[in-house]
Amino acid sequence: SFSLTEITMFVKRLRRKTDLSNMAKTMRTVLNSNSNVTVLRSDLHAVIDQGFLDVPGNFFQKKFRNPEEPQNNIELKCLNDLMSLLAPSTDIRVLLNCVSSNLQAFVIQPSRNKEEFRKLASDFQLRWNFLLSAVSKAMTLNYADSFG
Repeated sequence: SFSLTEITMFVKRLRRKTDLSNMAKTMRTVLNSNSNVTVLRSDLHAVIDQGFLDVPGNFFQKKFRNPEEPQNNIELKCLNDLMSLLAPSTDIRVLLNCVSSNLQAFVIQPSRNKEEFRKLASDFQLRWNFLLSAVSKAMTLNYADSFG
């Protein structure tokens, strides 16, 4: 018989696969529309290049721009890499490969052991989520056409 832990893990994996499948379908719809991709690229460049991420209460960008802490530029580099690949009809696998390459370079390769990997992975995920939240917030506050 299965333990409750095994069943819970199985259900979580199924949910993740379903979420990823739905996200991929949504992304394909966006990527197959020239106007959607153009507007999304424009809005993303606006919130990053024009400093809209410096909204009140967002300390991340100030810390992010500190040249003393180059590791804080990893997430912005990853986002810029993804943005550079955004084009109508871009295969979603190209975007996933980009994320995979960056994770390999910035999280997996620098890890000397399992504990260091866990710390780097956890830090990256936290900062990446924070960056994406800041982008979403900036797009919302600036009524970006592509938001939503």
